[in-house]
Amino acid sequence: MDRVTARRPAFVAALKERVRGEVRESEGLARYSTYRIGGPATVLLPARAEDIAAAVQLATGEGVGCFVLGLGSNLLLPDEGLDALVIRLGKGLDELVRDGNRWRIGAGLPAPLAARRTGEAGQAGLHKFVGVPGTVGGGVYMNAGCHGGDWSEVVEQVTVIDADGDLRVLERREIPFSYRRSGLDGLIVVGTTVALRPENPATLSAELSELFRWRQEGTPFNQPCCGSVFQNPGGPSWKRKEGPRTAGQLIEAAGLKGLRVGAAEVSPMHANYFVNTGGATAADVRGLIARVQQAVEEKFGVRLETEVKLIGSRGNYLNINSVNGER
Repeated sequence: MDRVTARRPAFVAALKERVRGEVRESEGLARYSTYRIGGPATVLLPARAEDIAAAVQLATGEGVGCFVLGLGSNLLLPDEGLDALVIRLGKGLDELVRDGNRWRIGAGLPAPLAARRTGEAGQAGLHKFVGVPGTVGGGVYMNAGCHGGDWSEVVEQVTVIDADGDLRVLERREIPFSYRRSGLDGLIVVGTTVALRPENPATLSAELSELFRWRQEGTPFNQPCCGSVFQNPGGPSWKRKEGPRTAGQLIEAAGLKGLRVGAAEVSPMHANYFVNTGGATAADVRGLIARVQQAVEEKFGVRLETEVKLIGSRGNYLNINSVNGER
């Protein structure tokens, strides 16, 4: 029996017949990841939303999984590559259309570009994301945020494609947003409508410049990394009133800056960023995550939970404990 994978020549041939976009075979995923890590896969570069719908329908019928990529931040892709079909959102799904204080935005538009363009138009709400890597679609799907805000605060509608390849529009009240989660599991975000608020363009321009400067100076984005590795502790299990509170502060206080596993390193600049110093593997990063979790838990009694998404060969999300053989 043939292996169920999007890398089968018959599947690739069938996909090429159904879409207008480009299909790339045995494509190394490292080029699509801000970590510069990841093995081969079949990659679809859709020219329109209909390409995604057709690809999902084919994949579902063949028993092949689908995995959606934007700019590849906040992800750790597997060294062995993906059997799932990789759908890379970008051009063709990057519209930005204004209607008063509402903006219709394609999922493939880089979030920093959406932040800058809406801010320059005198509209506040997305501007704070100017230094956050990733696409609009990824930001909505993961409810990304920074500086005290996230996508759930501005979203009015989200356009998605479901597992049957059908296009649907969801209202904000239908989406169970929570911290760093949207609840849109099993759906592909292809666009969103957000409601922003008027603000003085000069004020926004100054804030955009300051946020971008802070991000550039305070984080190691000059090296391959995924963004924040761990979520900040929160909820009833974490009530520390003094001392280190954020994930980065806890890791630094545990003396872990500069710790390495293989070519993966806890950044000396920001402890919640693990960087690829050159040739790091997914196994290196997973090993470093486990080492840091153990050290922080032993010193502070806090179990850090990953914000970076660990991806398996079928395009599924993995738990770091099961990956590293823990129970």
